[in-house]
Amino acid sequence: MPLSDSIALAAAWFHLLTPEQQARVDRDTALQRVVAGTTIERRGEPSHAWIGVIAGLVKVSVGNADGKMASLTGVPVGGWIGEGSLLKREHRRYDIVALRDSIIARMPAATFEWLLDTSIPFNRFLLHQLNERVAQFIGKAESDRLHDPDARVARCLAELFNPQLYPGMGMRLDITQEEVGYLARVSRQRVNQALHTLETQGLLRVEYGAVEVLDLKGLRHYGV
Repeated sequence: MPLSDSIALAAAWFHLLTPEQQARVDRDTALQRVVAGTTIERRGEPSHAWIGVIAGLVKVSVGNADGKMASLTGVPVGGWIGEGSLLKREHRRYDIVALRDSIIARMPAATFEWLLDTSIPFNRFLLHQLNERVAQFIGKAESDRLHDPDARVARCLAELFNPQLYPGMGMRLDITQEEVGYLARVSRQRVNQALHTLETQGLLRVEYGAVEVLDLKGLRHYGV
C-alpha cells in the first residue's frame, strides 16, 4: 500500500489538504514498525516529528527517578500526538511507548510547520485537537482523584473512542484487559471486574481481546 494510502486511512486531516500538500506529506513522512514495549519517543529528547499511529496502540506516560510511572493516555489507530512539543519547540515531556506491535508515522517538524504556514484547514484541525486534548486531560485528572476503578475504566475506554482525536475508529477496539489496566492504572483483575459491571449495565460488550462500545455517552459520564 502506498504511504499516502496508509496515512489517509489513519488521519482525518489528510483529506483536508490540497494535492500538493498531500504529495509533500507522502514524500516526507516515514513509517516505522515497532514491537510491543518499544519506546518510540523518549522524555527529555528533542521533538523532531509529529507522531501518528497507523496500526497498533501506544501509551503516553511519564516517570520519575524512583521508577514510578503514570500513563497519561492511550493513542489508538488514527491518533496523532506531539503537536504541542512541536509548536513550542521544546523537548518531549513524556515517553511514547508501544503497548503492542505497531506501525508509527513520523512527519518531520519542517513538514508540520510548512502545513501550518500553508493550510488553514490543517490549522483548524489542530485547534480542535488541542482543545479536545485539554478537555481529555482535565477529565482524566478529575477521574483519578474522584472516581472508583469502575469509573476510571469507563472513562479510559471513552477516551479511546473520542471521535475528534481518533476519527473513523468505529465502536469496536482490539484491546486486552492488561492494556486497559496499563492505561487506567488499575490491575488486570480489577479491569475484569469493571468490564463485567459496565457490560451488565449495557454500556459495552466484552469480546476476547476486544471491546465494543454500546453507549459512549454513558461511558463518558459514568460515575457522575
